[in-house]
Amino acid sequence: MNQNSRHRPGRTGDTGGKRVSTRNASVQVWQAYLTNRATRNRDARFLVQGVRPISQAIAADWPLETLLYRLGTPDLSSWARELLDTTEVPCIGLVPELMAELGEKTAGTPEVVAVAVSRQDSLDTFAPGEPGETPPLVVVFDRPNSPGNLGTLIRSADAFGAHGVIVTGHGADQYDPQAVRASTGSLFAMPVLRAAGAAQVAAFRDRQIERGIPTRIVGTDEHGTHALFDQDFTEATILVIGNETSGMSQAWLEACDDLVSIPMGGTASSLGAPSAGAVALYEISRQRRTFAR
Repeated sequence: MNQNSRHRPGRTGDTGGKRVSTRNASVQVWQAYLTNRATRNRDARFLVQGVRPISQAIAADWPLETLLYRLGTPDLSSWARELLDTTEVPCIGLVPELMAELGEKTAGTPEVVAVAVSRQDSLDTFAPGEPGETPPLVVVFDRPNSPGNLGTLIRSADAFGAHGVIVTGHGADQYDPQAVRASTGSLFAMPVLRAAGAAQVAAFRDRQIERGIPTRIVGTDEHGTHALFDQDFTEATILVIGNETSGMSQAWLEACDDLVSIPMGGTASSLGAPSAGAVALYEISRQRRTFAR
């Protein structure tokens, strides 16, 4: 099932499998993955919580190091038992008190938490699409403040057919538990890459053009020169969503080939970054479906 597995795990229930009842060194490290980005980066590991995210990770053949499961009562669900009894990933049982510390504070004690291996894909080798095929769509989120917002935008990018997400600057970590949960498993469906800033993304655009894939960088900004629906998105596009607080930086304003605004009514002064991204992604998807008919 996954390339990091080395042996068949012990079974759940009363018949085998490693068990942990004290807050040992391993448990302390797993707990650190919840809140300590430096530890996640050092170990290239993160936690996956929830039925759908774990199921999506397995379906995508994402490298999992360990499956942690709850010991004792109540009994595990049929989903959890089938997962643990069929996986090749090593399994470790934890007493409920320890499992509760690895789950969401408001969701009770989880049945299963996965320890996953982080992927560090390089923008230098990222080359989505081929000439003559569906033009690739890539989303950039510049310096996201909130892991939840980042995960939500990854989810929208997946829903509307993007080929990848690029996070620029010193923004939120896509492997933060809040981002993983908010993505509802979409994190495992597409590349999520990191870049220093606009210059690296512009270089990526130029490489795509050299490959025969005409590509434009389109930024969303309240001072855009024209409305979102007046932009032609049928060619390859790099869609840029600015920082939630400060919006588009000067470097991005200069790097973009086009700047579009999202027409709004009512009294709201702006849309949140994930909402603006979802609206723009929907319009791109709508145009491409319409012109493909």
